[in-house]
Amino acid sequence: MGIREEQRYPLLLSVTEEEDGPQQLPCQQCNGIYTLVQETWLESIKIWEIAGPSIFSRLAMFSMTVITQAFAGHLSDINLAAISIATTVIIAVSFGFLLGMASALETLCGQAYGAKQYHILGLYMQRSWIVLFLCSILLLPMFLFATPILKLIGQPEEVAEQTGLVAIWLIPFHFSFPFQFTLQRFLQSQLQTGVIALVSGGALLIHVFVSWVFVYKLRVGIVGTAITLDFSWWVSVLGMFVYCVCGGCPVSWTGFSTQAFVGLWPFFKLSAASGIMLLFENLYYRVLIIISGYLQETEVAVDALSICISIYAWESMIPLGFLAATGVRVANELGAGNAKGAKIATTVSILTSLVIGLFFFLIIMAFSEQLAMLFTSSSSVIAMVNELAVLLAFTILLNCIQPVLSGVAVGCGWQALVAFINIGSYYIVGVPLGVCLGWLLHFGFTQGIWAGLIIGTVVQTLILTIVTMKCEWEKEAEKARLHITNGATFS
Repeated sequence: MGIREEQRYPLLLSVTEEEDGPQQLPCQQCNGIYTLVQETWLESIKIWEIAGPSIFSRLAMFSMTVITQAFAGHLSDINLAAISIATTVIIAVSFGFLLGMASALETLCGQAYGAKQYHILGLYMQRSWIVLFLCSILLLPMFLFATPILKLIGQPEEVAEQTGLVAIWLIPFHFSFPFQFTLQRFLQSQLQTGVIALVSGGALLIHVFVSWVFVYKLRVGIVGTAITLDFSWWVSVLGMFVYCVCGGCPVSWTGFSTQAFVGLWPFFKLSAASGIMLLFENLYYRVLIIISGYLQETEVAVDALSICISIYAWESMIPLGFLAATGVRVANELGAGNAKGAKIATTVSILTSLVIGLFFFLIIMAFSEQLAMLFTSSSSVIAMVNELAVLLAFTILLNCIQPVLSGVAVGCGWQALVAFINIGSYYIVGVPLGVCLGWLLHFGFTQGIWAGLIIGTVVQTLILTIVTMKCEWEKEAEKARLHITNGATFS
């Protein structure tokens, strides 16, 4: 019996060792998985803290224009056409370019904040004010000569005249962009997005009230409608400005400085590249409407396309919010010298935005007719929107990935590279292929040109994905450190 016990003991011991051995690997794997889940969860919270208020503020500011169009529509059809053309074409060009230029501030302030060089942030913002304001002056001819430009491209004389009048009165709206966009990015980089959301929500409520008073009570006409839009945007600007300079940012805002006029050229180069990056992408949709209107020669096609682009515009506020969040998070982590953190922020942003894109893709595919009914009761327009639903769904899906990759570019300071990628993807690949599909292969001009847009977006997304995958995060963190060490200069 004792011999058997001695014989059993080593066997039991060996079994115990064998059982203990394999158990250590699963524990290590569990710890690794737990750590990964924890990092992903914490990063998701950080991203949503920026993206959530950013999405809300963008929706609020975008809604002001929609509300203005709705009030103008109660005046007359010509007034509706005038305010719509002025805001969706003329203002869109100004908005897209200056918004893109302001993303340079996102790079600089984000990296400086991550490096805890808080005093530089206010200097960067003042420099951005100067550069963007000068560029907004250069864009003034679009507003001053809107009537002859519109007549030149074939708009009816009465509509062109009224749009030109509206464009003149929207110049204050145009001049609010340099300050609106820079103040937003200044606060975003410091993770004070709640302030932006609060100010934007308040400005929206004021806009609804002021529009109701001016249009329905005072009956001021189309000029008064344009003035309400000017007023509400400047309310938002003043709200953020007062917060920043009156104690809301005591560390990053140290007062006005003449140093803001130093190093303007390097700052302009980065800002201009950022502006071109977004402008050429934004212009494609306007080109799509104009070409479709001329080639199809049908009001139904233009109406259906306008509905699709309106749906796209509303939904795009979400990926644009993620663009802002990704840019801030990547810039913060690079500025702090945390290459791993920047990589995690990129991965989490892409996956989160992709899930949201798939959700809206399914919504568009399943409820395209119902969505069209929100805008029109015309059966022919609804039918055409239904035909375009597949293109719209894929556009929205791709648009949830591409802005996040652009956000990575903003965080790293790759705006010039992305500008060239956008031009090549949309205007060297997308437009020619769209014309071929619509004209030579008889897809229909609207479908063909839009399919060209999707192909261009696919090319752009693939290139940005490759660039991001090949990114050497440690080198980017070192570049950020050098930029901040060299002072308030970015070259």
